[in-house]
Amino acid sequence: MTNQPPTPVLWPNQATLALALTFDFDAESLWLANNPRHHELPAVLSLGQYGARVGVWKILELLRQEGLKATFFVPGWTAEKYPSHVEAILKDGHEVAHHGYTHDAPDPINPDMVRDELERGIAALEKVSGQRPRGYRPPDGVSSELSLRLLTEHGFLYNSCYKDHYLPYRHVLADGTPGPVELPEQPTLDDWAFGSSSLSAPRPLFGKDHVLGIWQDEFRELYSWGGLFMLVMHPQVTGRPIRLATLREFIAHTRQFPGVWAATCSDIAAAFVAQE
Repeated sequence: MTNQPPTPVLWPNQATLALALTFDFDAESLWLANNPRHHELPAVLSLGQYGARVGVWKILELLRQEGLKATFFVPGWTAEKYPSHVEAILKDGHEVAHHGYTHDAPDPINPDMVRDELERGIAALEKVSGQRPRGYRPPDGVSSELSLRLLTEHGFLYNSCYKDHYLPYRHVLADGTPGPVELPEQPTLDDWAFGSSSLSAPRPLFGKDHVLGIWQDEFRELYSWGGLFMLVMHPQVTGRPIRLATLREFIAHTRQFPGVWAATCSDIAAAFVAQE
């Protein structure tokens, strides 16, 4: 990536903005990675279990109703525990991407752990889905030169966790060679910041109008810039009634704007590569 002024991406069919609806399907893996003692606390794990028992199915239903395709970032552990969910995601034409294996953040201080989490996740997703993942979102959004180099070695098309732009760009590794494409996120577009709270991780909750206002305002501005709108969601959050209503109303808002290209992350990354 250079420090030159942003160069707009020419989206397919002369679209003005690319819209990516993404879901981190963590299930219990997030809670188990955050605190090993959660093994003994089924009520805490039930927060993640909601994503599998209800959230994914409600989200898939909404996406079918709206005729939209999304990307689901799935830890290998979750894919192994919930293979029928992965099958349903793929059956509806959505993308399944890599989200670690146990949802442990890939700490570069422990290179063996970083490699093991990546490779175990690849193996699990290939076994369950029959497909090799093309994209990666690290657990907790933790990335490093090591992670980018390993993604390149394993042939990944894209990474998604950096927050330093509003357009896709190509990572450049320390040795000057090209790394994966980055599909950057915006800090305001993650449902976890507004809709998740628990006794072990308390945080304020925000109503539908508050969250919808933030997403709509961000959308209108990025639309005027011609950028990438990357919405980061979790079935255990957005699969809840009020959060699903927020997503439904947000999708309706985007329909008011011509030239919005809603696509999977792989398709968006491929569109960037085609004109790179």
